[in-house]
Amino acid sequence: MARVIRVLLVDDDAMVRAGLSMMLDGAAGITVVGEAADGQEAITATDAHAPDVVLMDLRMPGVDGITATRRLRARARPPEVIVLTTFDTDENILYALRAGASGFLLKDTSPPRIVEAVTRVAEGDPILSPRITRRLMERTVTQTGAYERARAALAVLTPREHEVTLAIARGRTNADIATELTMGITTVKAHVSSILTKLGLDNRTQIALLAHDAGLS
Repeated sequence: MARVIRVLLVDDDAMVRAGLSMMLDGAAGITVVGEAADGQEAITATDAHAPDVVLMDLRMPGVDGITATRRLRARARPPEVIVLTTFDTDENILYALRAGASGFLLKDTSPPRIVEAVTRVAEGDPILSPRITRRLMERTVTQTGAYERARAALAVLTPREHEVTLAIARGRTNADIATELTMGITTVKAHVSSILTKLGLDNRTQIALLAHDAGLS
């Protein structure tokens, strides 16, 4: 039997949650297991429903989406988190991704794209809206020493791990990387796991951010 992806919806707007629930419950292989109106409810609902993926709003009363994302991703068996918001400032994007979110989409994203994002993130592939990807790739590092720190961190990787890191920064999936670098999917996953361990990161999106900071993409 094919795996069913369990999704938790977190948004302080009941109408938004209702629309997302109707859309996702109608998609093959996805079921909405719970809803929450703020970050604290999201944590409680995660305990109750054990979702695979959390669709997380950013601006909510009480515990906000970034704080909730950070707390959820710090768990031993964390759910994947996709931020779904109307606010796409550089600060929001970076805070959310550094908190451990595996994706960042705007609320005007088409329903098929949201379904695709849930499926891909559940399989371990991060996803960003094209507009967000372009902004990350074009952004200039302004944090003092960020470029040097990123370069120093990546220096611990093997040449092959550097190639995988660059592919991840360019938004390639595991299948894409396997084809481009002529290796098996299992080998790609092993390289990704090694990169995460060596760099002390939580997910592929954070690998991409570090690569961008180092000027590799």
